[in-house]
Amino acid sequence: MPVQFYHLISFVVAAAVVLAVTPVVKHLGLRSGKVDQPNHRKMHKQPMVRLGGVSIFIGVLVALVAIWLTGGFGLLPPAKEYEIWGVTLGGLLFFLIGLADDLYDLSPFTRLFLQVVVASMAWQAGVQIDFLTVPLADVGLVTLPAWLSLPITTLWLVGMANAINWIDGLDGLAAGVSGIAAVIMLIVCLFMDQPAAAIIAAALAGGALGFLRYNFNPAQIFMGDGGAYFMGFTLAGVGVVGLVKSVTTVAVLLPFLILAVPILDMSAVIFQRLRSGSSPFIADNRHLHHRLLETGLSHRATVLVIYCLTLWVGSLAMAFSGIPSGYAYATGATLLLSYAGWQVNRASRQAKSEID
Repeated sequence: MPVQFYHLISFVVAAAVVLAVTPVVKHLGLRSGKVDQPNHRKMHKQPMVRLGGVSIFIGVLVALVAIWLTGGFGLLPPAKEYEIWGVTLGGLLFFLIGLADDLYDLSPFTRLFLQVVVASMAWQAGVQIDFLTVPLADVGLVTLPAWLSLPITTLWLVGMANAINWIDGLDGLAAGVSGIAAVIMLIVCLFMDQPAAAIIAAALAGGALGFLRYNFNPAQIFMGDGGAYFMGFTLAGVGVVGLVKSVTTVAVLLPFLILAVPILDMSAVIFQRLRSGSSPFIADNRHLHHRLLETGLSHRATVLVIYCLTLWVGSLAMAFSGIPSGYAYATGATLLLSYAGWQVNRASRQAKSEID
């Protein structure tokens, strides 16, 4: 059986498991009273179960175990199989940190400390950024010594886990953005002959998109910190073992481009909070989705606009990676984003005229 067939199995199994398990998780969450209460910052008006990350994690894990049991890992080099389990186990621990926060409300510093410890363990397991490229400098790839690789890798893994968590402010937003990013990573990893990372990306894409069945507006369940941390860490891990380790200048930049939307959103919010003298850990309404809502866009329209933006940066990554017809995809995504921008401008003008 060709290795590419296992990627389809990984996607389908993860999606099917999440579709089947999520209602069970919702039922158990309601019975236990583990719900997210509405407040002035949140869009939902009634208590919502926030344990959807449990079903996402189970779906991805079952998919990877299914590939392993059916011999899919046997087609990979031993080092690549080791990397798969390194990313998976790291994702498990990040999921548990988020789940503990969902259940017991950990302090921001406790969460951050635990995340740094787990990310450092993942680095020891081989999930390492060993190369960087210097923008605007014709120096090619720069090999990083261990003392520099460790903090950069840790910052990337912890940062992405929190970036996905921070954009999880509207129904279906984090799941959709993660699902789109995972699909793009799957395509790029396959093109760059990185089947091991592609298997994880396929499972994550299936899990995230399957979860949208219950999470898109109006949501029936939230993924919670457990799901967001798991997806953020796993996307970051796939970017490291599948693209950064390809040892080409373009490949090193691709994960940052594919995940540019949550990265830039988190970076801008942190900068604005620090500039105003606020703590970067105190939640507010400065995220991209809040600003789009302020223009007059509806809940669904705001989510769809950010989907378009994520698809656009993903299409740029496909074009830069050299995928056939990649520039055609990027052109199509640009037209789609332009239409979304026109809709934002239209909604903003309409909202302003109503106020006047």
